[in-house]
Amino acid sequence: MRTYRQDAKTLELPWPFTGRSEELERVRAASAGGRPGIVVTGPAGHGKTRLITEAVRGLDHVRVTGTPEARDLPLAAFAHLLPDTVSLHRAVRALSGVRVLVVDDAQLLDETSAALVHQLAVHGRTRLIVAAADGAPAPGAVSRLWTGELLPRLPLGPLPPEDTARLLAGAALEPLTVRRLHQACRGDLRLLRDLLTALTEPTPVPGPALTGAGAPSRVPGAAFTGAGVPTSAWGEAFAGAGVSAPAPGPAALGPSDGLTLLPGAGLAGRGVSVSAPGTGPAGSGVPVSAPGAALGPSASPVSLRGTGPVGTGWLESVAGTGEWAWRGPLPVTPAVRERLAPALERSGPGERDILDRLAFAEPLPLPLDELDERDLEALERLEADGLVDIGEQGAVTLAHPLHGTALRAAAGRLRARRLGRAAPAYGPALDAERRTLVRQMERLDVRPVPTPVGEWLVAHGIPLPARYAEVRARFARLRGEVREAAAWAREGLRPAPRDGGCRGELRLAEGCPDEPAGPDDVHARYTAVRLGEPGRAAGRLPAGSVLARHADALARADGPALDRAAEALAERGFTLYAAEAYAQAARTHRDPSAARRSRTRAVALARRCQGASTPALAGLVLGELTARQRQIVTLAAAGLSNREIAEKLTLSVRTVGNHLYSAYTRLGAADRTALPWLLDTPDRETA
Repeated sequence: MRTYRQDAKTLELPWPFTGRSEELERVRAASAGGRPGIVVTGPAGHGKTRLITEAVRGLDHVRVTGTPEARDLPLAAFAHLLPDTVSLHRAVRALSGVRVLVVDDAQLLDETSAALVHQLAVHGRTRLIVAAADGAPAPGAVSRLWTGELLPRLPLGPLPPEDTARLLAGAALEPLTVRRLHQACRGDLRLLRDLLTALTEPTPVPGPALTGAGAPSRVPGAAFTGAGVPTSAWGEAFAGAGVSAPAPGPAALGPSDGLTLLPGAGLAGRGVSVSAPGTGPAGSGVPVSAPGAALGPSASPVSLRGTGPVGTGWLESVAGTGEWAWRGPLPVTPAVRERLAPALERSGPGERDILDRLAFAEPLPLPLDELDERDLEALERLEADGLVDIGEQGAVTLAHPLHGTALRAAAGRLRARRLGRAAPAYGPALDAERRTLVRQMERLDVRPVPTPVGEWLVAHGIPLPARYAEVRARFARLRGEVREAAAWAREGLRPAPRDGGCRGELRLAEGCPDEPAGPDDVHARYTAVRLGEPGRAAGRLPAGSVLARHADALARADGPALDRAAEALAERGFTLYAAEAYAQAARTHRDPSAARRSRTRAVALARRCQGASTPALAGLVLGELTARQRQIVTLAAAGLSNREIAEKLTLSVRTVGNHLYSAYTRLGAADRTALPWLLDTPDRETA
């Protein structure tokens, strides 16, 4: 669903409301008759205002907002509702007739306005929907709304990665860029919008970005020349046949100048082999298709970069996908400056020195044994303020992903040369990450593990060894993150275009069913279970493993056992496998309510699999809709407009729109562009 209403805080059109379905229902329920209301809390920028706006849409309500400028003026927030001079008692009586009162930025209310809100909650005639930011001092009358149990409290966490991806779907960003934006913004949607706007605006020179000493440069031919950062040399212009032209990106992007550059071996001589061939993958054999165009026989498997900031902002086209990638520096926007202030303005003894050392050590941690006693005292203060993280093994890193680039850029040339003199040894760190991922897969456990070095190198446009990229692609594919799997495989093909392992993972991620599988691969043998033929896998899966339990439950047509197997698969990170197991349980259950629960869980997990389509999930989400909604959604997914659907079904355009709105909410879709990947339609690319 898309709702466009001017944002009073930014005077800009907000993004489509995405995700937050459970939170939305809670706020709507609190707005219903007989309920006292609710307090929504969370860090600034997490979407509290937008959530409440969607929840009260269509309701008769009144809104007041606290502001820093009026914090010392009594009843300033209620000036548009009350006479110029009024006592607190009369103000309570005057507002008792208001059915729903929305109080935004309640932490900024003056004391009298806060007392008025508290009294309205005590009297209980007005339903209060209150938004308050965490981490900011609030009047005691406001905090007592939930600490005194007058109103229930809804803590609003950051938007999950899958919802962030749906929010950014219209920008046509490749999945590793989406993940980087999600991690950099940490749930702050205002910062996310600010960054995306800066990335997509045409930028003639790299001035606004953090390109100081030690920071990567976006100028082709001189990339990554800062102290301590490996040089990533760019090759000659590539104009070979068969390289598809980049598809149009976001509206803000201008046309490309037509020059495409091929990255060279940026890690040569720094302990990292960029051409080590990987071994062929042990494929699953289950058809899995990810959104986006697959690489055809004549398309280049190499992710070619654009010419940089000229005409295309800070995004670069990824050949053969129609997507855009962010590699390199960080645009400094007002929101970014606000986030950088805690790190750049530290003045305690030794604090800035430690922050700079951590910044120039990135992406590697700084061992505790390299710090003296004075450093440890400063480190304790930084940890207390949330600026550094200290791992279990004593490794120290910066807590926020934005701080490293800013600190490197702010350092002087001599300081940058001193701190960044030694070239980081990325090779051993990458090998350690690869071995950890392989070990996890061998244990049938693909829960997320920290891999900061590989992610940092990709973010800064430095080519990865093909063996590492192949393992990352396989790990992501087993987790059900099929678009990320394809992106990791393409990163491995940059320095090694003919690498068989990355090519195989790319084909598997894009849904090629004829990819050969190794006979000893457990996931290849598990394919039969996913396809609904457990007899073919009998006795061939590790005894007692979660895969064997799934096969046994399916062979016995035991719905509850399938639910338990699906839960175990989800706990181990096999999101796609768990969705398939729940879908099989939904078809096995004889109890309709149990079948609905399994189907709901299957849909929820499938939404996290980046549009993956498998036989077990085919048509699954249609079970969440009414018969009329299924009819309308299927036509919309086939490309028909609301008016065409109305004419075909003899309905009004308004009725069609209402049905689609309800269906989008149930399916978790932002608009009809996501429908072909949620439904099993003829227009959808399947394998």
